[in-house]
Amino acid sequence: MKAVVLVGGEGTRLRPLTISTPKQMLPIVEVPMIERVLGHLAHHGIDEAVLSIGYLPDAFLSAYPDGMVKSVRLSYAVEPEPLDTAGAVRFAADEAGIAETFVVVNGDVVTDLDLTALVAFHRERGAEGTIHLHPVSDPSAFGVVPTDDGGRVTAFIEKPPRDEAPTNLINAGTYVLEPSALERIPSGRRVSIERETFPAMVRDGQLFAMADDSYWLDAGTPSAYLQAHRDLVDGRRDGPPVPGARRADGGYWVRGTPTIAGTVTGACFIADAVEVAEGAVVDRSVLGVGCVIEPGAQLSESVLLAGARVAANSLVNGSILGPGSTVGERCDVRPISILGMGTVVSSGTVLEGERVPG
Repeated sequence: MKAVVLVGGEGTRLRPLTISTPKQMLPIVEVPMIERVLGHLAHHGIDEAVLSIGYLPDAFLSAYPDGMVKSVRLSYAVEPEPLDTAGAVRFAADEAGIAETFVVVNGDVVTDLDLTALVAFHRERGAEGTIHLHPVSDPSAFGVVPTDDGGRVTAFIEKPPRDEAPTNLINAGTYVLEPSALERIPSGRRVSIERETFPAMVRDGQLFAMADDSYWLDAGTPSAYLQAHRDLVDGRRDGPPVPGARRADGGYWVRGTPTIAGTVTGACFIADAVEVAEGAVVDRSVLGVGCVIEPGAQLSESVLLAGARVAANSLVNGSILGPGSTVGERCDVRPISILGMGTVVSSGTVLEGERVPG
């Protein structure tokens, strides 16, 4: 079975991390987000995927030169211009020659959805399109999807006011589609699947939806990106956060041979070649390969990507430090600050919710 994976967004909400790296290539506990998405597809029998790319396409092409990830064979459809969600699906499906039932997923959504069950639900109902629905506490930022008792979608309401939403079940961004759905999408222009294609399918009675409360997270915002790491490390999702990780005596996760002389508390992940100096404290955080935490530094609820350094007596809380970035001595980095690749923060600096490019 084939899949279209939408990876065209510029990731503006995660800048400056995404200035030179597509958000789907950012790691979630050492594994690029896109590899976690493709691994989930492979687990459910998807053996071919076409990446619908618009932003920084060379990053994907150079990362996977042999065109294989997690036993999924990749092809690429590079949009000549932004085509929106449905336009991107049509363009990618045409490029890949898709002519049978296929799956569409978003490259920044991590989920434990039973995709096999979703495909079976779709086929049992003879649907033209089927949407995965997920319950949320506040549906106002999403597409809300009410259904009848048989799962047929009765309306498709994009981002209703919270007190007017007819249900808390939202469009979770995974679809099963028949090739006939592509004929509903005009080629060569921007087309929204949420505002044009799905409402047309609703009018014809051809759109169904299956609700599922398994793990689901749109990891495209800073807070959600941090949450994606926490959920893997604190056991909300099954198994180790990354292959090869093991539990240290303190109960936190390690991989490789980090040097830990300081204190590590709470649900943490410490990667290979990390140095946590004596007198340093790391709490509920993720440290990528080669990170250094100097004496007296205190780190909490943060994610440090490969090679990041926190100098002596600095505080970092609820923030994301990009690859090779450095926080100087006696700094105070407060939520949610993001440092870009190679950023150097001068000693004594206070950052609060700031984006600092490299």
